Formats: sequence, structure tokens, C-alpha cells
Amino acid sequence: MSNKNLISKNPALILVDIQKAFLEKDYPGFKRNNPNAELISGNILKKWRELKLPVIHVRHSSINPNSKLYKSKPGFEFNDFVKPLNDEIVLTKKVNSAFIGTNLEEILIDNKISTLVIVGMTTNHCISTTVRMSGNLGFDTYLISDSTACYNTQSIDGKTIDCDIIYQSALASLNEEFAKVIGSKDLFNLLA
Repeated sequence: MSNKNLISKNPALILVDIQKAFLEKDYPGFKRNNPNAELISGNILKKWRELKLPVIHVRHSSINPNSKLYKSKPGFEFNDFVKPLNDEIVLTKKVNSAFIGTNLEEILIDNKISTLVIVGMTTNHCISTTVRMSGNLGFDTYLISDSTACYNTQSIDGKTIDCDIIYQSALASLNEEFAKVIGSKDLFNLLA
């Protein structure tokens, strides 16, 4: 993937699941890394808007009425740092991938968008699934590492795996296989 002339590629910013549920201390009940992920995503969104590049917001709507991401719960709402504007596309998904159950791929193809910059929550779940599909579908994909975060996870033998290990492993599994993983500073340099 070439990093040169990123603006000339008319990249779409895909914001995945940046919702208020992830701010709740007990969601999903474990320690979280990278507490500034939403703020960084908001800064990226601000830059995208300044450059008048395409923006697509994707939110998760759980089918479980007890989930903090259920449509009637406060956690379903977009994080204040990334609230969509009226003219920005908003898609709602019920599974991990932003491409399944939405018309995301169709929107991108119709608008001749082949380069995606992905930000959002969480690294090892919806971000990983969306990035993998994006790469498999042939999109030139960038994942912004510090715009995403992980929670401590319970292993299959019941032990706790630290969120930083989950985060680093998820990023390493995606980098150069499905996407170019870069930090927000590097992204802003590519947009300068």
C-alpha cells in the first residue's frame, strides 16, 4: 500500500461503534486501554470534515435488550466527540462487521471509493472484523492504532489476559495482512 498522496485517493473515514456504552465503567466489566481513543477519533473526524473527504458512521445495535448497545439504551448514542452531521452517512449494524447487513460496500463502490481509513471500537472485535473484510474485499485499508482500544479478556481457561496484550496482538494480526496499521500522527502527516 502506498502512503503517498492519501488525500488524492479520496479516502473515506469509517467510524465504527464510537458509542457511549464504551464510556461506561462497567462495560464490558473489565479494564480498558487507550482511554483517549474516542478523542483521537474525533480529531481525525474534524480533519476529515475540514478536507471535505467522505465520512461514514457505523453504529452497533444489539439485538439483546439487556445490552448497553441496545437501541433504547443511552449507550447506543454516538460519543459526543464524533456525533454525525446531518449530511453524513449513518449505518446501523447488528453484527461485528460494518459490511454485513448494511450497504457499506455498495456506497463505497457507487462513490468510487477504494481507500478506507478505519477508526473505532473495539480493536479485537468489530474493528478487527471490519478491517479483515475491508482488506478481503480489496479496499486499500488503513487502521489508526490509537483510535481504538481493547478490554481485558478472559481466556478459555478462565485467566485474565491484559487489554494491552489483546490490543497489540490484534493490531499485529491485522498489520500488512489486511491493512496498514499507523498512528494518528502518521495519518495527519499523510494528510498534510
